[in-house]
Amino acid sequence: MSTPAREPQQERSRTTRRRLIEAAVECLGEHGWSGTTVAVIAQRAGVSRGAAQHHFRTREELVTAAVEYVGAEQVTRLREYAGRLPSGESRIEPVVDMLLNLYTGPMFRAALHLWVAASADEALRSVLAPLEARVGREAHRVSVELLGVNESHPGVREMVQATLDLARGLGLANLLRDDARRRARIVRQWARVLGTALPEPGSAITRPTDITMPTP
Repeated sequence: MSTPAREPQQERSRTTRRRLIEAAVECLGEHGWSGTTVAVIAQRAGVSRGAAQHHFRTREELVTAAVEYVGAEQVTRLREYAGRLPSGESRIEPVVDMLLNLYTGPMFRAALHLWVAASADEALRSVLAPLEARVGREAHRVSVELLGVNESHPGVREMVQATLDLARGLGLANLLRDDARRRARIVRQWARVLGTALPEPGSAITRPTDITMPTP
């Protein structure tokens, strides 16, 4: 008989938890690690500090949940976009465009503040490093899937990782000013590079010497 009453309470609890996590991402992007306290997050989420600490005892617990949320949201965005992609070689540029725009906006800004803080905070780094590694592996795996390539081919893994590293670098440049026009030019050029360097889906494994790079 108590189940119907429990279900709305559980739903409210999930909603509050999600609001706190989303507020943590927003606060990190705006105030950085030092300015993002549980009290500040709770105020942004519209809940009491006590309610926040009911779900997350410490700031580190809340930030850990926020990192997992950001990673999951990135993968969700990739998968939602994947269904609209064309097939064949024409797929490469849309995938590159999507990946190079993945590390922009408030979520990347929040992650960047955490990376900087973790470089000087061993306790935060011990929590953040394994999470970031897991998020990075998932982003890499989905990128390989979207590009339709096989990592057993020499150089493929490195080219995919270079794409993600390029995306992070462009995301960093975008923090200071809108870098959309320059990024669009880089998308086109990098798509040409990948189109030449990556093997066709289902092709036989090639030797590294078989892979050529286009002339700029």
